[in-house]
Amino acid sequence: MSYLTKFIGRSIYKTTRNALISTTRQSSTAPTDDDLPIEMENPYKKERRQCILCKYKITPDYKNYRLLSQFQSPYTGRIYGRHITGLCKSKQELVEAAITKAQNCAYMPYYYKDKAFLKDPRLFDPENPIRSHRF
Repeated sequence: MSYLTKFIGRSIYKTTRNALISTTRQSSTAPTDDDLPIEMENPYKKERRQCILCKYKITPDYKNYRLLSQFQSPYTGRIYGRHITGLCKSKQELVEAAITKAQNCAYMPYYYKDKAFLKDPRLFDPENPIRSHRF
């Protein structure tokens, strides 16, 4: 005889034993909705870097010389490279072609940035490039 049957009585022991058996059978069946994994995005995934012109769907035009002057050095008139501007390859080529066309049409100066645009907000920081240079 077991310990429970000695002191409690046979009928109570059988009911508690049946209850234990029924609870173990329920837990061994299919998992409930609480046990299933939750569908969620990866919290550690980095955001995909996108160029500023693609982000706002801007196509560079030679007549928009105020925008194009952002990609030109204020002291030398040199066009900034991709590693500084953070533009994608196709948009960088379009910007370079538009700047050259604007300079040929006399919208923009060749060797300096127009003084009226020196206080415009910066799209990028030329002192702190997005990617380091290749040399």
